[in-house]
Formats: sequence, C-alpha cells, structure tokens
Amino acid sequence: MREIPVTSPEPLWRQAISGAQILFVAFGALVLVPLLTGLNPSMALLGAGVGTLLFQAVTGRQVPIFLGSSFAFIAPIIYSMQTWGASATLGALACVSLVYFVFAGLVWRHGAEIVHRFMPPVVIGPIIMIIGLALAAVAVNMAMGRSGDGKLVLVPYGTAMIVAGVSFGATVVAAVFARGFLKLVPILVGVGSGYLVAVLMGLVDFGRIAAAPWLAVPQFVTPSFEWAAILFMLPVALAPAIEHVGDIVAIGGVTGKDYTDKPGLHRTLFGDGLGVLFAGMVGGPPVTTYSEVTGAVTLTKNYNPAIMTWAAVFAIVMAFFGKFNALLQSIPVPVMGGIMMLLFGSVAAIGLKTLIAARTDLDEPRNLVIVSAVLVFGIGGLALKLDSFSLQGVSLCGVAAILLNLLLPARAARD
Repeated sequence: MREIPVTSPEPLWRQAISGAQILFVAFGALVLVPLLTGLNPSMALLGAGVGTLLFQAVTGRQVPIFLGSSFAFIAPIIYSMQTWGASATLGALACVSLVYFVFAGLVWRHGAEIVHRFMPPVVIGPIIMIIGLALAAVAVNMAMGRSGDGKLVLVPYGTAMIVAGVSFGATVVAAVFARGFLKLVPILVGVGSGYLVAVLMGLVDFGRIAAAPWLAVPQFVTPSFEWAAILFMLPVALAPAIEHVGDIVAIGGVTGKDYTDKPGLHRTLFGDGLGVLFAGMVGGPPVTTYSEVTGAVTLTKNYNPAIMTWAAVFAIVMAFFGKFNALLQSIPVPVMGGIMMLLFGSVAAIGLKTLIAARTDLDEPRNLVIVSAVLVFGIGGLALKLDSFSLQGVSLCGVAAILLNLLLPARAARD
C-alpha cells in the first residue's frame, strides 16, 4: 500500500486548531444520540474524549481516529430505557464491549489475514461506500433545514438552502484553492462562514448561550446489570464492530498505511472496546469510529494522530464547560448539513477508490453481485428482523457481503 511521506512536525497551535476542527465535525452526531435517547450529552462528550484517549493508548497513537456516539444503538437504547430503566441500560451498554474484546481476541489469535481473507476489497469497498451513502439522506435533510430523519422542519427551506450553500461552497473553495494554513482547516472555514450567514439571517439564539453556566459538572449514573437488558443489547454490537473494520481500512486508504497490520486490528478493536466500556460506566452512549472524521481527514490531508488527542481533550473540557457546549449547540442544522454532504461523499469515494486500487473486475458476475447487493441493501435500508433481533444498515451489508464472498465460487472454481 502506498505510504504517505513523513512531513516536518506540526506546531502545537496548528494541531490544536485542527483538533478543534475534528470536534466540530463530530459534534453534531456525537450529541445527537444522547439527545434522542434521553442520555446526558455531557456524558457523551466525556465518553468520546476519554474513549479516544484510551484507544490511542492501546494503539500507540498511530491511527488518526476519533471515537464518538454510535447511531446503531439509538433505537435499542430507547427501548431499553423504557423497559429496564437508565441504570440497567447503561450496564448493558458497558457489556457491549465484550463483543469487541472477543473480536479482538479472534484477530489476535488468527492474525490480521483473517480479515483480509473474509473481507477482500470486493467486500470492503462497497461496505465503505455504504458507510458514507447510507447517511446521505441525513446530510441532505439537514441541508434543507429538516431533522436528520426529515420529519421535522427546523429552518425554512429557502433560508436553509442559502446557509447550507454558503457552508458547502466555502468548504470546497478552502479545500481546493486555499494555500497555507487555511488549506488545513477547510471545514472550520465552512462552519465559520455558514454560522456567520446564519447569524445575519437570525437563525442563532444567543439567549441560550448567555443563560448557560460557565461550569456544569455532569451528572453520573451508576450502571446496574440485568441479564435481559444485556442479552438484548449484545447483538447490536455487530453493526459498529463491522463498521469499525471498514473505518480502519478506510482511514488506511486515506493515509496509505495498513492499520490492520500495524498497530493491528486486534489493538484497534480492543481500544474501541475500552472506550465503549468507559462510556457505559459513566453514563454515555457507546462510542465508535466516525465516518465524518475519515471524511475530514480526507479533505484536510492532515494525517497526524496528535490532532485526535487535541479533539479528545477538547471534548473532555466541553463536558464541563457549559458556555462552549451551548455555543456549539447553537450551530443551525443547515450549516452542518452543508458540511456533511461533502464529508459523507468523501467517505463513499474512498470505497470506490478501494475497488479501483484492487483492480476489482466488475465484469466478473460474482463481484458484480456482491457490490450490487451491498449497495442496494444499504442505500435502500433493508432490515432483517427476527423477534427482538434486528440486523440492518452496515451490519447487514457486512454479513451479506462476507457470506456472498464465501459462497459464490470464483471464476477458476467454476471453469
């Protein structure tokens, strides 16, 4: 795999600003999960920050990855909160880490080649594309002033499109034409430009920022452990675990390094599992690798893992800093929608690049079947439901792609 040449050390102040940019990118999705499920947003920030630092400790700070709230757990958390309560739900979420630890053990025992054997480029490529494309509707809805699911109108359509257009356009101009420092922070340029236009159009409520306290100590919830809640929650971990592998391969495609070999997929899985365990124990949603961050790294071409350390530190500080939290929450939906349209498309492009780089032959029927099925399953939102167990999204696409790759004979076997 092509490896990006090492550049001179980046000044700390630039690392800090790049880290702030990463947190800007992840913030909307990071706090959305607790807001939808009834968990504490401050605990989500604390879990993401500490979880990312734990991940970096396990992986030797070699992988430019930030861990944030996992969308896969939204519906299960809501059901569990209603059925078993907050304490039992958090205990079940902490136990989800066991799935990561088991996967890490399997990879450690059999080596990273087990991943390459079961997940070659024809499997990984479309899965990475789905990681980006499955969220395309969310980005477009946000750009049009709606909630991610499109059900609520948050900003009038015409106003939203202007703000999203400025946010999108400023990011593109900075990424393509800027020089020097501005080229390193195109997303901050887009967010800042979109936010300024939103202020001028009266979309920002500064009253909530003024009313927010400077310091706000998060409320910790002590988890309890009930078998029913744990057994209900464990299968959900299939989705983020499979997405983890795709994201690790995706970020490797961006930086030109094979992170499944060094530091090793077993370490990245174990580090992610530790983050999940910590988040559940303090009262936050499970954390997972973020596609938004992969898109941001793709655009900025800043591959220094130290910027993720800064993003993690800022997230921890934000968990206790009420004013800053209120400021970020004041960013209107269309601003982030304009950014997300570009970021999610960047992730999908990485999946396409994976297929091209491996010279995947789509004239070969088995390859065409695998890619076609994964794209339709993922974009169409196919779900496999058996009683309380549900498999959909990236997890269903991953399982389908792996099974098709194993079951369909290669051309040599058919001839």
